[in-house]
Amino acid sequence: MVTITQDKIISMDGFMGQTNSKPVVGGRAPEFKAPAFFDGQIKEISLSDYKGKWVVLFFYPLDFTFVCPTEILEFNKSADEFKKKNAQLIGASVDSVYSHKAWSDLPSEKGGIGKLNFPLISDITKKISHDYGVLLEEKGIALRGSFIIDPEGKIRASTIHDLQVGRSVDETLRVLTAFQTGELCPVGWTPGKKTLGKA
Repeated sequence: MVTITQDKIISMDGFMGQTNSKPVVGGRAPEFKAPAFFDGQIKEISLSDYKGKWVVLFFYPLDFTFVCPTEILEFNKSADEFKKKNAQLIGASVDSVYSHKAWSDLPSEKGGIGKLNFPLISDITKKISHDYGVLLEEKGIALRGSFIIDPEGKIRASTIHDLQVGRSVDETLRVLTAFQTGELCPVGWTPGKKTLGKA
């Protein structure tokens, strides 16, 4: 089997798709450990902390910018919906954890994001962005990459946007819910609609 990545063609055996530390859908999500700001505190979190849960890990370029807060605040509005689905939201950028704190301490009407219901991790070393294949090396920031990781640590879906266009949180929820059915879901499937049954 041959897989084409952004920058090269790689031959692989089997369906577990981990190559050059760039994750592939169906392969294992790269482990990480990083400082995070959450619930008014700075603490270290890792992907393994959420073993047994679904994880929605989303990268964004920078704090105190324009499109990023619209995405983060929309994810925050839907945080309870993700929680009901046994899914942990985690945001990540290359900013320091102190930048995350300063941004969260500001109310939205003053350009901040206020209190969030999920952690923001600091990828100040850029290693996590690199490992997930979303780092723009020349700019030193991450693309808008989203990864749905199942309770066994396998990547089930990924989407990557260029910097100027924000993501759809509703679509992320739809795809998460579809995977959680464990069944075949046709185009445009939404919760409550009939699936195509088991594979």
